[in-house]
Amino acid sequence: MTLQIEHENFSLLSDFIFERYADNAFACHVGKEAITYQEAQQKVHELQAMLSKVGFSHGDKIALCSENMPNWGIVYLAVIGMGAVVVPILPEFHSNEIHHIIKHSGVKALFASRKLCAKLDEEDFSSRLAYVFELETFELVEDKTPTHSDLYIKATSAIQEMKEQAIQFAKDKKLMPKTSDQNAIKADDLAVIIYTSGTTGQSKGVMLTHHNLLAQLAQANILVKIKPQDKFLSILPLAHTFECSIGFLTPFSNGASIHYINRIPSPKIILKAMQQVKPTYMISVPLIIEKIYKNQVLPEMNKNKVLSYLYNNIGFARKQLNKSAGKKLLQSFGGEIKFFGIGGAKLPEYVEQFLIEARFPYAIGYGLTETAPLIAGAVVGKTKLGTTGPFVADIEHKFVKHNETDKEGELHVRGPNVMQGYFKEQNQTEAVLDNDGWLNTGDLGYIDDKGILTISGRSKSVIVGPSGENIYPEAVESVIDKHPLVCESMVFEKNKKLVAKIYIDYDKFDEQYQMGTNSDSDMHQELLILLEEVKKSSNLALSSYCKLHSVVEQREPFIKTPTKKIKRYLYQ
Repeated sequence: MTLQIEHENFSLLSDFIFERYADNAFACHVGKEAITYQEAQQKVHELQAMLSKVGFSHGDKIALCSENMPNWGIVYLAVIGMGAVVVPILPEFHSNEIHHIIKHSGVKALFASRKLCAKLDEEDFSSRLAYVFELETFELVEDKTPTHSDLYIKATSAIQEMKEQAIQFAKDKKLMPKTSDQNAIKADDLAVIIYTSGTTGQSKGVMLTHHNLLAQLAQANILVKIKPQDKFLSILPLAHTFECSIGFLTPFSNGASIHYINRIPSPKIILKAMQQVKPTYMISVPLIIEKIYKNQVLPEMNKNKVLSYLYNNIGFARKQLNKSAGKKLLQSFGGEIKFFGIGGAKLPEYVEQFLIEARFPYAIGYGLTETAPLIAGAVVGKTKLGTTGPFVADIEHKFVKHNETDKEGELHVRGPNVMQGYFKEQNQTEAVLDNDGWLNTGDLGYIDDKGILTISGRSKSVIVGPSGENIYPEAVESVIDKHPLVCESMVFEKNKKLVAKIYIDYDKFDEQYQMGTNSDSDMHQELLILLEEVKKSSNLALSSYCKLHSVVEQREPFIKTPTKKIKRYLYQ
């Protein structure tokens, strides 16, 4: 299928959307009143006027570091809409990483939430950074901006002038005029630099153009049919391309509303927000739905011996119980959900099996920051266990194999959503992107006779078994994580043996073994017994070549990427 892209740049698309859906709700915090698309457009134009008066123009870089909120999207659209480049920074990044990105990207301004402003220090101003704005108010942050410079005086004067002008235009019931020539922004102009937080080391700045973003929107809108009355609940960080593209830009392009949680989105808080918002669309990473399944569904299935036996041993009974549980789960999600997209990491098959039998409206997507992000995706009702669905429109693919007899190969893709490269990193760009536009995803996979893609694991993570078999740590971890007392695990090779580090659910462990009344030595002994039990139960479900040699305790949660993949390089 050939993509139809109607607009040359994102500025033209944005104004078209703003005017088409002027009276629709644009965005809000859960439980708060939403601003309309027309009000959002006014804010975008005001912000562009202020940035222009301060001296920003085409190609300048502006960073955005904050928790999710409506003003995040306002800044994003304002910056790329005036031909400048937005640099989203994940709020979960350590302050050292934030400092590195500010300097490496050469941003001239930063919009940050009040909370995130605390991560800045004097060293940031040895780069080109001249202004810090508070995202909640768009005001200059005095103690974070060089207050004695001519730049500060110029900025405060410009902001005041812009406010007075905005007030006058509001009285006249007119929009602030745009400050950029939309036609001067070319399709191949840089729009965003997204710094990855991958599993293999220091973040890299992925360069995406206006055409990349527009192509990705066209691809996503073929997969899902969003209506203006649809409601999105946003639970992933907007600075990650998965949430930004699919959870923000896609609903924006269809006039839908987006609702943000203003607290850390734990499963309990998410479920409460669902009851308030009653969303029709959501996207998530596997870990969230896995936790809901393990903490909400499984305890009900194992609350007595008879029910537990039926659920774990009789296939027909399990399917009926899952179907019943699915109805309850839909109600706990607000009762109106029709699309629950899952991506960012591999969904454990035992959780997906439940979703299928529960008739839950889930969909699977696969992609990379480097592809803005979609590469493949399945729609609700057409998922296949363990797969990611077919390739999206206009994506070419090939598998590079070490041996022609291999089932899997390293996936390479080419298409309109593939990045320009890594910012200031020519060598790293050339390592993954060739002159013909083919991007090496670094993932091993294969397609079936219907063109459906399966991703087996990362090529850098694969472990070669005793007889040359490929062992995918993610697949082994999925088996380990089925244990009700296991929160997460990481499998690696040590002395040619498979070892698993396991972080257990200590609250459940304490409750099950009544540790509050026992000594530390008793607790340690029970813990060792539990680890051995996890190893034995896992090995019963694993092939002979990928059985665990040992299991060790991980005493703190693993450090993870924003899509909840473990940063393996930190533990190997």
